[in-house]
Amino acid sequence: MTSVPACRCLLILWLACLPLGSCLAQEGARGGLLQQRLQAWQARRIEASLPAGVRVLHDLAYGGDAQQRLDVYLPAHAERAPVIFLVHGGAWAFGDKAARGVVQNKLARWVPRGFVLISVDYRMLPAAPPLTQAEDVAQALAYAQQHAASWGADPAAFVLMGHSAGAHLVALLSAAPAIAKSRGAAAWLGTVSLDSAALDVASIMQARHLPLYDRAFGSQPDGWAKVSPYQRLQARIVPLLAVCSSRRDNSCAQAQAFVAKATSYGGRASVLQEDLSHEQINEQLGEDSAYTTAVESFMRSLGAAPARALPKS
Repeated sequence: MTSVPACRCLLILWLACLPLGSCLAQEGARGGLLQQRLQAWQARRIEASLPAGVRVLHDLAYGGDAQQRLDVYLPAHAERAPVIFLVHGGAWAFGDKAARGVVQNKLARWVPRGFVLISVDYRMLPAAPPLTQAEDVAQALAYAQQHAASWGADPAAFVLMGHSAGAHLVALLSAAPAIAKSRGAAAWLGTVSLDSAALDVASIMQARHLPLYDRAFGSQPDGWAKVSPYQRLQARIVPLLAVCSSRRDNSCAQAQAFVAKATSYGGRASVLQEDLSHEQINEQLGEDSAYTTAVESFMRSLGAAPARALPKS
């Protein structure tokens, strides 16, 4: 029978991709198996299976740290192309810009249609707390906007998209665009937040919560406010779509509260509730489905460049 600590670790991993260190220390041989599974997951990267005509620029440095790197996927004939700027998740502690679940279906669907897809790595816990991670993402955004024209992309036609911890980070930049501006980034068209349950950090930390949030957000209320998209939201924001999993306890409630506050300031924001798991919200986006069509409808509404790449059927 699985021990109580093992069950707890497996549950946390399933919900939020928590790093395995503490579980491995507790679980011995079982931890070794989990470590192997994690390594296999991290190894599932996009390699040579690019769509026809698509090329990739690997590991471009937007900062001095080894984790401050991004990949750029280019369509065959890019000319003022719209850009999807993608931020992976991983409990603010791990993840990979080239993981298949992050990139594959989005790449296969949108780059052949004329989008440039940029996937970003950033520094992680414990070295870099979430506010520093948001600053990294902002620095990567500034770098990408500055180099967009050389890739055939439109620097004024970026759509930010992030999953899980990455969804929290792009929502934080949307709620507090001064973070992005401080790193040299210009305005973007809109944001797609894929299943963040951490939009109101203060409410999470004041209730019963998973240990991973303590590691990410600490114990001080003033620190919570600085990294909470809900608390940082004090003015009209760029259009935002908050995708949430109806299978999770708090994700849709957090999304609805954030969207309600955003619309109260005159912003355009909406919730897309999907009967998909947390992982499926990420992995299945880009498949031929009503879910993908709904996200594309939002992107199409953001401006002429994404509308050209996503013509109505």
